[in-house]
Amino acid sequence: MKFTPKKIIDFIEEHHILTLATSKNNIPYCANCFYVYLKEENIFVFTSDNETKHIKDVIENNYVAGSVVLETSIVGKIQGIQFQGKMFLPEGGLKKIANKKYMKKYPFAKLMKTQLWVLEPEFIKLTDNRLGFGKKLIWKKDVTKD
Repeated sequence: MKFTPKKIIDFIEEHHILTLATSKNNIPYCANCFYVYLKEENIFVFTSDNETKHIKDVIENNYVAGSVVLETSIVGKIQGIQFQGKMFLPEGGLKKIANKKYMKKYPFAKLMKTQLWVLEPEFIKLTDNRLGFGKKLIWKKDVTKD
């Protein structure tokens, strides 16, 4: 599938905290991060201190997983995404765009000593019980060459 389905994009844009799962030496770790989503690039942008465990893990293994969820106890309203992808430091034009959008949404980040990171998903699974119990929508990055 070449494009990210609107239902997935809408869900991602309605939220602002992702849980990032990293792994180093086969030991998993999770961290929660404020994010902004750049729809045109299909990337999550967030900041983190380079001394954190999750960033130290990413430097060794940049393939990560994560989730964004709606917290509810009503089974019929359960929604969330799980994803896998690669993290990297943005450069050039992407860095400028990502920084501008992130700082606009989270101006307090200007006061913090953090690094801007990008997470490019390669797989996203949306679960949305509003569409039927256990209803799933799966997107995978198209890796074929034209």
